[in-house]
Amino acid sequence: MQRTLILIRHAKSSWADALQSDFDRPLNDRGKSEAPEMGIKLKKLGLIPDLIISSPAKRTRQTAKRIADEVGYDSDSIKWVEKLYHCIPSVFNEVISGIPDNVKTVFIVAHNPGITDFVNQQSASFSIDNMPTCGVAGIQLDTEEWSNYAIKKRKVFLFDYPGKHDHTK
Repeated sequence: MQRTLILIRHAKSSWADALQSDFDRPLNDRGKSEAPEMGIKLKKLGLIPDLIISSPAKRTRQTAKRIADEVGYDSDSIKWVEKLYHCIPSVFNEVISGIPDNVKTVFIVAHNPGITDFVNQQSASFSIDNMPTCGVAGIQLDTEEWSNYAIKKRKVFLFDYPGKHDHTK
């Protein structure tokens, strides 16, 4: 069975309050508009999640909810996973291996640098220097069980981000 994993870095966050904790930093205005934009792009590509998993930090929560709204996913069903907050790449494998096998397409919303490092481990033919804010990487693989994710051959079929095709930015 073909499985699809969509990795999403949170949208642009606000640094307006220098005393605010990193965990509680919200999206800025650009982030608030780019997250739904990427949700619309994913929906147009036919990438509709059976499950959305996200770090519970404020900016990832806001990103996940905005994307969920655009793809028609019930934002109350988003699974908040504490260990995704600024995690290392191996944590992504751990989270993925626990996805129920009835889930065909999953979105995971998380942070840099872990998400860039994890994306770069998905295929020998794909490499990026940095996952931009609200960047999306799509990975496909054939497996009956998500628990086999780390040992299966994977293909990166999508890499997009706000402004990628706008050469005026």
